[in-house]
Amino acid sequence: MRVVIQENYDKMCKWAANYIAAKINAHPADKPFVLGLPTGSSPIGVYRELARMNHAGEVSFANVVTFNMDEYLGLPREHDQSYWYFMHDNFFNHLVDMKPENINILNGMCEDPEAECAAYEAKIASYGGIDLFMGGIGVDGHLAFNEPFTSLTSRTGVRVLTSDTRIVNGRFFGNDPEKVPAKALSVGIATVTDSKEVLILINGHNKARALAASVEGGVSQKWTCSALQMHPAAIIACDEPACGELTVDTYKYFLDIEKAERL
Repeated sequence: MRVVIQENYDKMCKWAANYIAAKINAHPADKPFVLGLPTGSSPIGVYRELARMNHAGEVSFANVVTFNMDEYLGLPREHDQSYWYFMHDNFFNHLVDMKPENINILNGMCEDPEAECAAYEAKIASYGGIDLFMGGIGVDGHLAFNEPFTSLTSRTGVRVLTSDTRIVNGRFFGNDPEKVPAKALSVGIATVTDSKEVLILINGHNKARALAASVEGGVSQKWTCSALQMHPAAIIACDEPACGELTVDTYKYFLDIEKAERL
């Protein structure tokens, strides 16, 4: 695992955006670059920087196919808290060459959720898998909507949201957790870890325990983020406030490794 520690949120986002853009630019032109994407507050700065780079001609999304991590079940895409709405409002609408037909987001209003999830997995497979999956994690270490104790071999499916998640997300629903949908459609842990590369964003002191569990803890269903330890090309991009629970030796180790990479 590679852990890239940046001074603050803005620098973390710029590093992540530059990394993603470099991967897209280096990809063979004869096949699409398949990019997994999250919602939430963590990636907003990355989306802003990628949009800036796109407008500046530094990266093109004309040959990029995207798959989003999750969507609330029972929420129409026109709802201002749907993840379809979030992605278009914060990212896709700001790109000059993103093709609508290359955007894949789970349908929260589907008639058959299980069939929707199976088709999503099949479509990812049809592209040969995901080249790079960017994600974020919750304060309890959940990756996508894979709450604590979700199987680390899980695939895209229906997830029941915990009370903690609904309370945290309640701030987007008038501070009323009861208005947060009780279920969601989500890629599985194995869906993410099957990707060729995984880039996880962790920022803020409230994510410090989750970062420590991801890096220093054992692989456990309690912290689904810990599955990253088993991935051959996992990167965590984090800011200084998120490092508060790391041991000093671990913190220095990853700083030294990145310093050596730049030499």
